[in-house]
This record gives sequence, structure tokens and C-alpha cells, in this order.
Amino acid sequence: MASAADYDRAAGALRQPIRISPGGAPDRLDLVRCAALAASSHNTQPWIFRIRAREITIAPDFSRRCPVVDPDDAHLYKSLGCAAENLIHAAAAQGLAAEAAFDPDADAINIGLESAAGTRKSALYHALFKRQCTRTPYDGSPLTRDELDALEQAGDEGCAHTLLLTAKTRIEGVLDYVSRGNESQLTDPAFRKELLHWIRFNPAEALRSGDGLSGRSSGQPALPRWIARRLMGLILTAKRQTQTDIRNIRSSAAVAVIVTARNDRPAWIDAGRACQRLMLRATALDLRSAFINQPVEVPALRPQLESWLDLNGMHALLMLRLGRAPLAPYSLRRPLEQVIVRD
Repeated sequence: MASAADYDRAAGALRQPIRISPGGAPDRLDLVRCAALAASSHNTQPWIFRIRAREITIAPDFSRRCPVVDPDDAHLYKSLGCAAENLIHAAAAQGLAAEAAFDPDADAINIGLESAAGTRKSALYHALFKRQCTRTPYDGSPLTRDELDALEQAGDEGCAHTLLLTAKTRIEGVLDYVSRGNESQLTDPAFRKELLHWIRFNPAEALRSGDGLSGRSSGQPALPRWIARRLMGLILTAKRQTQTDIRNIRSSAAVAVIVTARNDRPAWIDAGRACQRLMLRATALDLRSAFINQPVEVPALRPQLESWLDLNGMHALLMLRLGRAPLAPYSLRRPLEQVIVRD
């Protein structure tokens, strides 16, 4: 059976920076590898890449959708936006200017690539190899004004903007919505079944699939699936999850809410790009992040959250907590041949 060391070697191999020889041609496969390191709901990696000479297209892979937690596929399209953002920074490191546009007819993001003088590696490019969803408690230390300003600026794309909540009273308010979200989701048999489908309970299982929520990343002991599924009936409860979330959120320095002016596919992609750039900037600042999306995933809760935040008609699409903590083990990705379609 594969060990934790095998898992960590595989995760590390995925995150090697692009090596470009002087005068060498850009490597489109490396661009896709970098794009696929982006965040995605349940680490489903719901994307298909098509490589052409001057363009890479990112299309949805609906076979990897989560119909219970994401019935309108909003998270899926946000994930595509996250991948597009990574690709743009990786392209710049290869001397390519990249511009992303959603094509509603093709239902895909087209990213045009052109050689451009002056494009170079940025701090966000280096961060895409270190970014992770760190689900552990943080150290509770506050963010500086400069850090907050940098995060707010990063989380702005198209019709998407970022609100940062730092006051303790506001963070306690978030806890209430997360708690109610846990109660709604974790008492729903369909939600539990879907979530369990994407959990990888041991390194061997995670290495076979290359996707999903790895117990290794979240600090859980490795167990055979048949044992873990039985234990989850006792462990995966709204009460236990809320206790974990209370500890984790109270240890965080800020909660970020990605909001948009619209609630459609282009807006979802904008939200994904803004969120990915925010997480990359956080990583460049040696900060950690983790999603707390329960309040935006439960239909009955989201309007209440938006009212509490005084959004005035804007839509809350993503939530994450931010703070300082050591890095945790990384998640895995599927082989490139599984996510690339060739003409």
C-alpha cells in the first residue's frame, strides 16, 4: 500500500516550477499543469483543456459535477475561473501575454496567447506552486494594513470584488451562518453521500484517483475505505463539524467574501479568477486560506447572509478564511492526459 511519503513525493512533483531554457519555446503542457493546480470544489478538477498554437481553451467537464452541493454548477464555473487565473500567471513566466474571455456559444474560457516583451515571472506565479487549502487552525495574529490592502486589490476581477471581515463581531456573525449551514448540509443524506464520494481516506486511494478531498491534506489518519465509511457515520456530524469550524474560524485573522454584481456564468468565472488571485496573493504574503462556503451553498441561508452583509443586490459567491499557519500536505492532481483534449 502506498505510504504518506509516496503521497508527498507525488504532490511535490506536481509543483515543480517551469524550467525554461534561454530562447526556449513556451511549453503548453506546462501551462496546463500550472492551471490544474488551481482550487476546485471538493478538488473535483472539473475542467477540460484544449491546446492550440495561440490559444488554450478551458471547458467544463460535467462528468465531475456535484449536483447536490452545486446544483446550478456555479462552483464548477468558479473552478474554471481559478484555473484560468493560474494559466495567465504561468504564461507570463514563459514570455506570453494571456487574455481570457468567456465564449457563451462554446461554453468555455478562451485564453489567447501572444509573445510579448516585458512579460516575466511574478510573485503570484511563484505562489501558484505553494498555494493550498490549509484546513488547520491558524495562529490568530492580525493582518497588517498593507496585507489587507494587497488582498483587497488582488480580489477584484470584472464584476467580482472582495470584502474582508476582520472585526471579531463580524467573524462571530460568520460563525452563526457556517453553523447553520453545517446543520442543513450534514443532516441531508444526499449531501453526505456526495461528500463521501469525494473523500480519499488513505494515500493509496488518493494516488489512484489523483483528485478529491485527501485525508492526508486535512490531517486525518489513513484508513481503509470500508472502515472509514463506517466511522464517518459517527464522526461526520453537524455538531462535530461546527466545533471544528468554530475553532478554525476564531483562529483566523480575516474572512473574505467574494461578491459579484451578477449571478451568471461570466460572473462565476470572474469570482473564480478573483478568488484564485486573492489566494495567490495571500500565499505570496506567507498567509494561508481555506474555504468556508456553507453559507453560500445553502439556498435558504445565502439571502440572509447577503442582507447581513448589506450587499445591496450583489451576490455572495465564495467565502474563505485567512491567517498564518504552517503549510500542510498538498492535494493531488490527475494526470495531464486525463484533462487535455487534442484536436
